[in-house]
Amino acid sequence: MDTILFDLGAVLVDWNPRYLYRPLFKGDEKAMEHFLAEIAPPWWNLEIDAGKTFDQAVAERIAVHPDHAEMIALWRDGWEKMLSDEIAGSVAILGELRDKGHRLHALTNWSAETFPIARRRFEFLKWFENIVVSGEVGLAKPDPRIFELTIDRCKLMPSRTVFVDDSLKNVEAGRNAGLHALHFRGPEQLRTDLNNLGLL
Repeated sequence: MDTILFDLGAVLVDWNPRYLYRPLFKGDEKAMEHFLAEIAPPWWNLEIDAGKTFDQAVAERIAVHPDHAEMIALWRDGWEKMLSDEIAGSVAILGELRDKGHRLHALTNWSAETFPIARRRFEFLKWFENIVVSGEVGLAKPDPRIFELTIDRCKLMPSRTVFVDDSLKNVEAGRNAGLHALHFRGPEQLRTDLNNLGLL
């Protein structure tokens, strides 16, 4: 194996809507978690990642929950506050893999509207040969089609490619696509897994 395909969010980049919403809910964790589970749920954000515009997604959700219009609109207007720092331990591993000459690619569920913010903020994104952004291609993990597209676009040999993702659904989809998929549970575990594969 000589190629590593990385997820970005929660693997190399610390993104979490709680960074935006926790201060607004003034410490009421239960209310915040209800909002993130029921009012602005993960499946809704996945639609944005798959190519739906923020304006359309916000308008549709406000139509369902008009009493939460202001908070829902912040998903668009305050999005940058959800984006924190790089995950230093993971980026260090990425640098070591680069220094060893391994091929590096990325496959991320991310809106095409906000990914330019990440490109400006994180220098290490320049280390990848290719970054397949779900919002740009209109597909999102774990859809098998985005794995097919990525394998083709990045000219990957699945049997020689390690795929790293924090989502078990995405890991399973990667395995189904023929990739050697690793479930990311932190930089230390990733280092151990990559060492076991002889990549570090």
